[in-house]
Amino acid sequence: MPHFRTYDDAELHYRVLGPADSPLPPLVCLAGGPGRDATYLGDLGGMSAHRQLILPDSRGTGASPAAADPSRYAFPQLAEDVEALRAHLGLERFALLAHDAGAAVAQAYAARHPQRLTRLVLVCPGSRLQGELPDDAREIFAAREHEQWWPEASAAVRQLAETSDMDEVRALLFAAAPLAYGRWEEPQRAHAATEGEQLGPVPRAGFWQGVDEQLREALASGLSEVSCPVLVVTGDRDGVTGMRAGELVAASFPDARVRPLHEVGHYPWVDAPELFGPAVEEFLHAA
Repeated sequence: MPHFRTYDDAELHYRVLGPADSPLPPLVCLAGGPGRDATYLGDLGGMSAHRQLILPDSRGTGASPAAADPSRYAFPQLAEDVEALRAHLGLERFALLAHDAGAAVAQAYAARHPQRLTRLVLVCPGSRLQGELPDDAREIFAAREHEQWWPEASAAVRQLAETSDMDEVRALLFAAAPLAYGRWEEPQRAHAATEGEQLGPVPRAGFWQGVDEQLREALASGLSEVSCPVLVVTGDRDGVTGMRAGELVAASFPDARVRPLHEVGHYPWVDAPELFGPAVEEFLHAA
């Protein structure tokens, strides 16, 4: 795997998918979790057929080593790793896509380096950076109680709040996984099967550490100065972050639009690649 050296001389790794001779500019893609191996992004529903995707493994995930200093796992610090990757790739400006918790990293990057971004795509983001935690994800989940998987998933969600044992957490994550998808069929089951193995407990625990209210407010305020266009993709069956969080995130930027996808959950490229890919590509191509 190719690698780059970041601001503290750590050697971090990334993958490149797609044709090297594509006339389209590359798209840097950040994984969520937090602390999850970027392989779960796959090729984002076939997007690598048209352009190169650059998928970094953040500290302590995938092929990248653990951080010597636990503070390096905090999402504002991870944003500085993105800046080091940009410099390594020789990109003056670039398009950035981020999923789930990776959207917090992307927003921190946008607030600190707004001049570096041409386009920003945030997929199913939470709104903790905005200081609000809407509860519509819970409503979306409850509305699906008639589905066969719901009783087991509901019990798993309750148990996840009460355990810190990682072996138990991994088992419960799969039991609760249907709430994250628009439907629970073979592609969704296969995608969910590896979630527990891909999570790094230490990077996950450090993601929000050391981010006090003053820093959160400063980063959120900085989003009002981001001039690049922003696309926020949400799914109306997202039982993880819901849809309202995406609307709050979009409202933080001066030039943002929300693209809700019907019958789609927290992983829209898995549920509906035929909707997700074209929506993102249309935005990236827009003048």
